[in-house]
Amino acid sequence: MSEHLSAALGGEDTLLLGEYAERAYLEYAMSVVKGRALPDVGDGQKPVQRRILYAMRDMGLVHGAKPVKSARVVGEILGKYHPHGDASAYDAMVRMAQDFTLRYPLIDGIGNFGSRDGDGAAAMRYTEARLTPIAELLLSEINMGTVDFVPNYDGAFEEPVSLPARLPMVLLNGASGIAVGLATEIPSHNLNEVGRAAIALLEQPQLAVVDLMQYVPAPDFAGGGHIITSAKDLRQIYETGKGSVRVRARYEIEKLARGQWRLIVTELPPHTSAQKILAEIEEQTNPKPKAGKKQLSQEQLNTKKLLLDLLEKVRDESDGAHPVRLVFEPKSGRIDPEVFAHTLMAQTGLEGNVPVNLVMMGLDNRPAQKNLKTILQEWLDYRIRTVTRRLRHRLSQVEKRIHILEGRMIAFLHIDDVIRVIRESDEPKPDLMAAFGLTEIQAEDILDIRLRQLARLEGFKLEKELADLREEAGYLNSVLGDENEKRRLIIQEMQADMQQFGDPRRTLVEEASRAALTHTTADEPVTLILSHKGWIRSRAGHNLDLSQTAFKEGDGLRQVLEGRTVQPVVVVDDLGRSYTVDAAEIPGGRGDGVPLASLVEWQSGAGVAALLTGTPEQLFLMAGSGGYGFIVKFGDLISRIKTGKEVVKLEAGERLLPPLPLPPSALIRPESRLVLATAEKRLLAFAVGELKVMAKGRGLQLIGLNEGDRLQAAVLVETPEFVAHITGKRGAVRQERLRVADIENKRGRKGRLLDISGSLNGLGEAS
Repeated sequence: MSEHLSAALGGEDTLLLGEYAERAYLEYAMSVVKGRALPDVGDGQKPVQRRILYAMRDMGLVHGAKPVKSARVVGEILGKYHPHGDASAYDAMVRMAQDFTLRYPLIDGIGNFGSRDGDGAAAMRYTEARLTPIAELLLSEINMGTVDFVPNYDGAFEEPVSLPARLPMVLLNGASGIAVGLATEIPSHNLNEVGRAAIALLEQPQLAVVDLMQYVPAPDFAGGGHIITSAKDLRQIYETGKGSVRVRARYEIEKLARGQWRLIVTELPPHTSAQKILAEIEEQTNPKPKAGKKQLSQEQLNTKKLLLDLLEKVRDESDGAHPVRLVFEPKSGRIDPEVFAHTLMAQTGLEGNVPVNLVMMGLDNRPAQKNLKTILQEWLDYRIRTVTRRLRHRLSQVEKRIHILEGRMIAFLHIDDVIRVIRESDEPKPDLMAAFGLTEIQAEDILDIRLRQLARLEGFKLEKELADLREEAGYLNSVLGDENEKRRLIIQEMQADMQQFGDPRRTLVEEASRAALTHTTADEPVTLILSHKGWIRSRAGHNLDLSQTAFKEGDGLRQVLEGRTVQPVVVVDDLGRSYTVDAAEIPGGRGDGVPLASLVEWQSGAGVAALLTGTPEQLFLMAGSGGYGFIVKFGDLISRIKTGKEVVKLEAGERLLPPLPLPPSALIRPESRLVLATAEKRLLAFAVGELKVMAKGRGLQLIGLNEGDRLQAAVLVETPEFVAHITGKRGAVRQERLRVADIENKRGRKGRLLDISGSLNGLGEAS
């Protein structure tokens, strides 16, 4: 057995492979979580970032120093602290220097450190680097006893466990990372806002998240932008530590001569660039058929027409003076600028979601998702601890110095006796200690000083330094012994840092509705024609004569649906899934139309149950052949994705009946009855009001079924009689008028067996 297995066993002889694999994978996962992917709540840095900053400070690359080649810095990092690939260290270093990535860059990069358009940085042999002034917020107290140091990977050097951050850097610059089973997306925030929130929480620990949001209303991105998320949603994000922020570009309308205008975008949302926007517009105005398709889809054609009808030109005028300047020229000055802007945002990355996932390593050295208050409180605990250690470290230094100076003062006051003892003694140190009551340290110092340091002028300096140090020691002891004084000191230091490094908010926070395409066609009647083989087409108008409508060979008319051009069309398959298409996407004309599978991503093995349209409050009975069903609102059938959504849960072998439209009044009218029929010719009627209105699910039992039987038809009846359509032995269809009262019973019963010759193939209302 290997040594590793033996160690994992703790000396035992056997271990199940599954247990060993679980333990080994957990160790690997925690190594990734702690050692690479997640920032620390104390200093806001990942291990590689912390090592970069510490190594650069150790090299003397503070602000104002002469920069050195990045390759030299990377070599120092790899050789001493971070035994990984040079690319990983340099990539992290590049990110820390990008002012369009970090809200407060920590490295001052000289040379090509990449661009917001996705251009990579130059090789490390070409670029140079040093620290920015704001990096002092992380490093200025590193040698003041504030943090613990541990041996590096080979034990040759020591590195800090964390950096003594003077402000909550985990919120200021944010972080992004993917670990094993965990991920983090922390957006950047404004230094002044976070600082004020931390001060408020330090003064009033009982403050809630909503109170802290008076100081920190939303993230503040490096590239600016406009946050349109509602205050309610932002509050939920900060209370739970998870969500997404909707951000759009900031733009201005530039007036030109003769009533013309153009739209200028000056700030973009995070994770997008001018080149990405141009590429999206090119892709939509000059589309290519999708993979596996020979021609453009109707959706692609509609999008192309929409943009080409609005947009004349677009160009990128970004330069050194204007980091972002995208110019959009409309086809005509008569186009509404707001409609123009919202159309561009709806169709491109000019508006999008920025994920928020506040996962980080806590003070307990465990990864966790935290809300705004928890983050600030843990950082304050960390700051109190580092300041306490700093004060104690300084007090220790002051007390040691006072001890030395007190010995020198004794020597100064008894200079002749001190000289005599030293001159006459074979072992002056113990004799000095015995003669003047000195400690070993004081005697050693007296023996090491020069005689000129005991001159009269030096004595005055000695007395002043000793008095100042005693005063400082008293102050340090008072602060260490008074928690209120300690908090006041932390607040004063934070306020000084905010005054030195703070800046105005860049990202506008103003609630607005999400950009969406307005209807580009008039509200007109339209008739949709569906064939048995799933081909669909549209014709303008209602009440059309479709007797001359042609179909492909072997195909025929299945359903005709009358609707409006501005209403969504829902396709329901017989496995219980619903899909939504725009009526404008369905081709018209005299052709055969298009297969439904080209408009939606059809699930395997499903057939068409029906096409539906209507208002969001329109009701439909959704019933499966297994005898279960419920009532659904049309609005709950609408899906925003091409793969649709599951609405009706069916058991294996069951199929969905065509949805039955119901007027809203049917739920409350006592005469409204549902009449159900099974394949075994069993009939049951019960009040519509006995059913539930649900968004999805299996529903309630509508009718009891014998083994092998299935629900076959359903109809809404509001009269005493209804009609059963019966097919005789020779295929002739006849109608039987039946009374509702004869088959009425409670929902879920098996119903009455219809004693007729022939097969029951449908139900209808009696005329």
